[in-house]
Amino acid sequence: MSDTDAPRQLGRLLTGTEAKDIADRLADGDTLTTALKVVAVGQRAEVRRLLEAIVRDTGATYQQVLVLRAIEGARALPTTLSPLWTMPGHLVQSGPLTTSVTRLVDSARHAITCSTFNFQRSSALWTSLRTAAQRDGVAVRVYMDTRAAEGNGKYAPPSTTEVAAHLAPAEVWRTKEFDGRYVRNHAKFLAIDHHLLLVTSANFSWSAENNNVEFGVLIDNPNLTEAVERELREAQEVLYEQIS
Repeated sequence: MSDTDAPRQLGRLLTGTEAKDIADRLADGDTLTTALKVVAVGQRAEVRRLLEAIVRDTGATYQQVLVLRAIEGARALPTTLSPLWTMPGHLVQSGPLTTSVTRLVDSARHAITCSTFNFQRSSALWTSLRTAAQRDGVAVRVYMDTRAAEGNGKYAPPSTTEVAAHLAPAEVWRTKEFDGRYVRNHAKFLAIDHHLLLVTSANFSWSAENNNVEFGVLIDNPNLTEAVERELREAQEVLYEQIS
């Protein structure tokens, strides 16, 4: 990679918030090492290399700050928020219903990241995620709780290996032991194309999508969505194992 490619690569790597925070710290006289503390540990070495490539000839931080401000401005998109409800009796008066989430999955063109406690085959997402995972160009990654998928009887949820087989070729990650006990994955969200983030109380089941009282928020913000996805990627090797 030539030095002239460094700003472009940096723009792909950083969120607007990260670019702003690094620029603010450098402008205040902090060292690059201190300024990079706002970036996830796994990204720091690459961000440092790119920033140092920008000023290899002059050694000045002014050029770094200008590039970071440009990234901040390019990423500064307005955030939109929409409530999503599940409520029996058709009583919801504002916002779309949780059942509309399948349309988000169906509209994905590049990537879907999903975190859930477990799956039920009755969930509409059980089908729509499988369809999305089998579309060319759509990368699907799922995080789920190992023990929540253990069960028996008529209404037992699909096991983690059954989920992986059903959603193939998606990446499916399940919790593993950490400090002597299994991690519980209770985070429930969907990230679509690195810009739409749905955070919800609803599990992936028919009752959660149709009959319970559940509440979620759909957020259109690339910086936040990418930061959430990155946080789990940073932790996945420690807290999860991928099902082959």
